[in-house]
Amino acid sequence: MSIYLYNTLKRKKELFVPLDPNRITMYVCGPTVYNYVHIGNARPVVVFDVLYRLLKHCYPEVVYARNITDVDDKINKAAAENGEPIRALAERFAAAYHEDMARLNALTPTLEPYATDNIAAMIDIIEALISKEHAYVSSGHVLFDVSSMKDYGKLSGRKLEDMLAGASERVEEADYKRNQHDFVLWKPSTDEQPGWDSPWGRGRPGWHIECTAMINAHLGKTIDIHGGGQDLIFPHHENEIAQGCCAHGGADYVRYWLHNGYITTNNEKMSKSLGNFFTVRDVLKECHGEVARYALLSAHYRSPLDWSPEAVQTAKSGLDRLYNALESAKLTEAQVAEAQETADAKEVVDALSDDINTPVAISQLHHYAKQINTHDSLNDKQRYASMLIKGANLLGLLTCDAEGWFKQGSSEANLSDAQIDALLIERSEARKNKDFARSDEIRDQLTAEGIKILDTPDGAKWQRA
Repeated sequence: MSIYLYNTLKRKKELFVPLDPNRITMYVCGPTVYNYVHIGNARPVVVFDVLYRLLKHCYPEVVYARNITDVDDKINKAAAENGEPIRALAERFAAAYHEDMARLNALTPTLEPYATDNIAAMIDIIEALISKEHAYVSSGHVLFDVSSMKDYGKLSGRKLEDMLAGASERVEEADYKRNQHDFVLWKPSTDEQPGWDSPWGRGRPGWHIECTAMINAHLGKTIDIHGGGQDLIFPHHENEIAQGCCAHGGADYVRYWLHNGYITTNNEKMSKSLGNFFTVRDVLKECHGEVARYALLSAHYRSPLDWSPEAVQTAKSGLDRLYNALESAKLTEAQVAEAQETADAKEVVDALSDDINTPVAISQLHHYAKQINTHDSLNDKQRYASMLIKGANLLGLLTCDAEGWFKQGSSEANLSDAQIDALLIERSEARKNKDFARSDEIRDQLTAEGIKILDTPDGAKWQRA
């Protein structure tokens, strides 16, 4: 199986050739855990979860690391305001993050290192950079000297000479820097701030060194794939490259860089700073996690995705069509389990192997569903249903029981499943007894409760709206 990925570093789609086909290494930048994450933060989780599933389908071992940033000025501020240690705050919001991502059907990464558990690894890399004259100490800070790396800026396409000639966005100015594009590897901490002992005094790491150190410590000096949001290309990933390459004599740091596009609201980038964001937790109050996941996968990962109630409703309708087809195939639990392991969904694999083309993969799921609906033979229906399940599994979709999918509703629903079933039995008896007034009364009661009745050859079934 050939997988093609768009490499941001090379600015083109390339055949994926791993360093070791028996052990694929992938790292994705994780959350800074000081609050609940927004739906924009969830997009890379879902996108790279699909890539993780594809790689696991194609290779014998995939080591996937996604970090937890638990030391950061925003965390320090929130913890100080709450009067608690940064680790307590971080673990609380990391737990909330895990809950939210699980509801989006994201698999657990192989590794999930916390930054504060890797301080020693950060100090080691900083010492190596100083010894190779790529970093210097100034006023209690350690800074990376960008002028020491001739091809600094190669990921983002910025030219070093242009950057050194003038200021640009996202650069913190300070008088202790040789030039304003030098970035912090280590900074001093006050008595009130979290800090660790180091050769340069008590302090804490800069943001960029954290990921480089965790990659080196847990995956190796050179890894296959590094993923993250488009907003991380500069300066974060650019600076990761500088640290990783220069600490190891110019060796490759990452071979394939992948970046997902922004989520927008009314075509404006969603962000906490703009205040136009929806937390994943808020989104999941309005829709099932699988609906949110389907919506996140409905556009190609490198394209912007506009989040709206209409997009969520479109995703819900798409999933309903897939579950309806699956339900009609009447697969047993054993057949569902077997399909996830042995069924062939080549067309879905092909779509995902073409730079994670989830819109095409989803359209193929609907093709399988159409085949289920148009075939009369139960064997044919079940064959296509198995393909549907296998393909959906690669996308992290259709994980619910098909019949149960339509019985999900608000936690504030007035009627329980058992009460609805009892009313349907009563309605059936009323119709047998030609008591159509009572039958209509039950139908109207259920409709008022948001229950849709489906009269099928196998009897009446129901769905929550």
